[in-house]
Amino acid sequence: MNDGQVATNDLWAPDACTLPTAERPLRVAEFDQFFRDAVRGADRLSARHLRLDLAGDAQVEETARDLAARESSCCSFFAFAISRSGPDALTLDVRVSAAHVDVLDDLADRAASAAGSR
Repeated sequence: MNDGQVATNDLWAPDACTLPTAERPLRVAEFDQFFRDAVRGADRLSARHLRLDLAGDAQVEETARDLAARESSCCSFFAFAISRSGPDALTLDVRVSAAHVDVLDDLADRAASAAGSR
């Protein structure tokens, strides 16, 4: 993605996602940017549970809440929980059903790759 193009795949937006196809690359790009800007670490707590450690500023929290709300509205298989894990840190927990572990795999890979590129 270093050439400015956004790569998408069928895992990121399976048939259960109701986001219009034309909008999917834009959403992926939003998540990728968020991961690059905010993710400090990623832990896979189980096959169905990913925990992202985020920078704790107010803008990161606002962006995380906005993205989580929009993604939940079109991809109901995602469950997001945002909590403050310290005065300068946020935690974003992402859970999926067993049928969508592959989607979480892709999300975890993207988050880890973006965080590692900083």
